[in-house]
Amino acid sequence: MSRNIDLTLAINDSDQVRDLASGKVTVNGVDLRVTYHEVEEIFFRFTKFREWEISEMSLGKYCSLRGAGDDSVVGLPVFPSRSFRHSGIYVRADGPVDDPTALAGARIGFPEWTVTATVYQRALLQHEFGLDLTAIDWVQGGINEPGRIETLPVGLPDGITVRAERERSLNQMLIDGDLDAVIVPHTPDAATDGSGRVVQLFSDVYSVEREYYLRTGIFPIMHVLVTRKDVFERHPWIGPNLVTAFTQAKDNSIARMLSGTAPHVPVPWAPITAAIAADVFGRDMWPYGVEANRTTLEAFTTYAAEQSLTPTKLAVADLFPASVMQSHVI
Repeated sequence: MSRNIDLTLAINDSDQVRDLASGKVTVNGVDLRVTYHEVEEIFFRFTKFREWEISEMSLGKYCSLRGAGDDSVVGLPVFPSRSFRHSGIYVRADGPVDDPTALAGARIGFPEWTVTATVYQRALLQHEFGLDLTAIDWVQGGINEPGRIETLPVGLPDGITVRAERERSLNQMLIDGDLDAVIVPHTPDAATDGSGRVVQLFSDVYSVEREYYLRTGIFPIMHVLVTRKDVFERHPWIGPNLVTAFTQAKDNSIARMLSGTAPHVPVPWAPITAAIAADVFGRDMWPYGVEANRTTLEAFTTYAAEQSLTPTKLAVADLFPASVMQSHVI
């Protein structure tokens, strides 16, 4: 009798992986150990050191590696984090609220060029609001703490210049008036400290993001599941088996969110909110797999090439192994 192989997964703690961590959902042929860390720690440690066999990873960083010819990690079409990113553009309260076109030629801060959220946000500025990215004064730095640096080598598009700021945070620069906006995956402190000094660019961001999805079909993918290539080559069957198990755990999570009998998260009206989302996205409001996400994946590979994360546009087939692309679970 063959025994299961032992694999370790590093992932952010979220309800959609809860049943994998508890063992309620198992991966066929695998004894899975789950370790939780904040995503920035996961990305840094896996990108630099490949500490575990399976990892959550930034889609932007994964595409950057693939575009540079690094095939040491294998992507699987499991997407632990997704988020519309209009809501991550912040300005001062006395700034151009609800007027993104006013950011033409502005001073805009961001944490890293390859952070997936900022890839989408720059694409929004360019494709949705008509801004010339080469006319913007880009500043790279830490969001709420100074000193953040780029994790991966960065190639910039022609005409783009970036100034690194190490002494002050982007939050402080925005307050001080030395930035006009920031594009970020995490909220600046001044937007939550009760002062009202910093606000989202869009005052009704839900309506803006909902309209964007209905018009484009893009539900932004932030993170992707990856496994080390050496592990995948020894055990190629783990790809479909992992996708199957992650899908089941995610489906269980969605069912919990929609259940109004005994709400599973301490948020008033959570089941009602989940039902509203299901009306917009369908019952599977957070799909895994390639075909259900082809529009979003195609858009992102286009943005990645435009912003020089990759030298040319990657095909979706470049991101995932053929055995998983063709699997029945997709």
